[in-house]
Order: sequence, then structure tokens, then C-alpha cells
Amino acid sequence: MKKMETKKSIVTKDYTEFLHTIKSRIRDARITAARAVNKELIGLYWSIGKDIVEKQEQLGWGKSVVEQLSRDLRREFDGASGFSTQNLWYMRQFYLEYHEHINLQRLAGEIPWFSNVTILSKVKDYTAREYYLRATAEMGWSRNVLLNQIKANAYERQQLLPKQHNFQEALPVHMAEQADKAMKDVYMLDFLGITKPVLECVIEKRMVAAIKDVLLELGYGFAFLGNQYRIKANQKEYFIDLLFYHRRLKCLVAVELKAVAFQPEHAGKMNFYLNLLDTFVKEKDENPSIGIILCADRDKFEVEFALRGIDKPVGVAEYRLTTKLPKALTGKLPDAKQLKREIMKELKNTN
Repeated sequence: MKKMETKKSIVTKDYTEFLHTIKSRIRDARITAARAVNKELIGLYWSIGKDIVEKQEQLGWGKSVVEQLSRDLRREFDGASGFSTQNLWYMRQFYLEYHEHINLQRLAGEIPWFSNVTILSKVKDYTAREYYLRATAEMGWSRNVLLNQIKANAYERQQLLPKQHNFQEALPVHMAEQADKAMKDVYMLDFLGITKPVLECVIEKRMVAAIKDVLLELGYGFAFLGNQYRIKANQKEYFIDLLFYHRRLKCLVAVELKAVAFQPEHAGKMNFYLNLLDTFVKEKDENPSIGIILCADRDKFEVEFALRGIDKPVGVAEYRLTTKLPKALTGKLPDAKQLKREIMKELKNTN
């Protein structure tokens, strides 16, 4: 009995915290070790690529030296796939294309080799390469996620396309720049698997169910707080579709979904929600809340004039639910009435 009592007494709050600390240290140590090994491997591949280039230049060796080197290295190291002919060519290309770009060299050492190869082979612009290298390192993208982001033109949508917002007028300069970088002009939500017109609530439910993919699409720094986020004020209740917190901006980010084209009144409603958030939800040490209206389509003229005079920082972006629209929807967007008719028709077919 005494032994059993001793065992029970060990599992206390103090012990639970102690165990949590040890677990965290073990995980951190493993991550640090893995990063160190990866950095060493990238450094090795860099030096091999450099040696191949220099020997070819000095001794006039041709392509056959790479094939011969691959055979000899694989024979010595039990057929290791890291020394395949193709991989040696990638090492050579790695050195040739990055040896004059120190910032890319540093970032390349922070991500796995085959993620580097993906960027090297799929992305040619050096600024775009820096974006994908940095995003992969900061967000921990797997190779498949990285490939999907490249295919979806994440760099162009986040960095190059002109965005519509009033951040410059509503935020301090330094925060306006950061907020602009955090926003995209178009958000790809094709992973939700929606190919027919649906109501906002359906999109919202799918987004919550696939919140990890949503966070990847939104970008680095977003943390999900909840959907249909309730704010109680003046004996009434108000609900925000999706609420996030942005760690770098240190502010709340409200996202409103619109299954129809942007309407000027959407901006006014978002301004109202941001006033509620800043008054009843925002902490004292946090920055002003930001709103993003995600709509199926928009008239840029209407967006520009709808945002004029809005005190709160609001951005308007499009979302794409599928890259392949049905023929019936190509070139046109259903209005609210048509959208509801399609939903009712679908419900009747399923009953």
C-alpha cells in the first residue's frame, strides 16, 4: 500500500510541469540536432558542386566526369542515392546559381536538400527563390506543400500583384508595410474541394475543417482564434466569420467571407466589426485590428471608393475555390438570388 501511495503522490502538478519541461527540451534538442545535420549536408553538397565546377574549368573535364564520380561514390558508400548522377548535377547547379548570392546560400542551409532542389528547378527568379526559401524555413513547409505553393504562384500573389486596402491611411507607416506583406491579392482555397456555388456558411465550415491548410495559404504569423466569433455589446450579439491573431503584426485579423461579388456596404460592415474588436476584444498592448474581406469577385473601382474615408484598416481580396470552373460558370459569377437557387436545387437532388 505504501508503495502505491508513493507512486500516486509523484503525479502532482509540479511533476506534470517538470515532465512537460523535459519533453520540450528533448524535442528542441532533436530539432536543433536535425537542423545541424541538415546544414552540414547542404554544406557538403555545396562543396561537391563547387569542386566539380572548378575541376571542369581547370582540367577541361566534360559531362562524363559527373557520371564516373557518381558510380565511384555509390560504390564506396553502398549505393547512396544522394550521389546519383542527377543529384550531382543539382549540386553543380546549386553552386553555379547561388555562389554570388550570399543571402540565398544562408537560407538554403535552413531547409532540406530536396526542398532546395524543388526551388532550384521550379523557380528561376532570384527574388522569388528568396521568398520560397524563407517561407519554407519559417513555416516548415514540406516538399509537397512547397510544390503546391509554387504551382499556385504564392510569390506573385503575395509580393507582386497590387493589393486593395487602406492600410497606408489607417495604420502607422511601419505597420502598414508589414500588413501589406501579410496580405495577398488572391487566396487559393481550391483545397476545400468546392466546385459549385455555395453559401458563405459552407465555405466557412470547410475552412474550419481544413484550418491547417487555410493557415498555410494565409501565410506566416496567423493563428486561428475561432469562427462565428461572438462579441456581446449593448445587449446585442454580433458574429465575425473568422477571427485570427497575427503574431508579427500583434493584432487581431477579422476575415469576412462573401460568396458574391464585393458590395460597397461590405466595407462599412467590416469597419463596424473592427470598431467592436478594438473596443471590446483588443488588449491594451495590441495594435489596431485589421479586416480582410474575402469575396468571390470585385470591381476594383468600387473597392477603391468604398474604402475611402474608412477609419479602420480594411483589405479586400478575392478567393478562388477551384482552378477549373464548370462551363456553366465560366466568365460569370452568380448573384445572391441565383446562388440560393443553386443551393435549393442541390438540396432537392440530395433528398
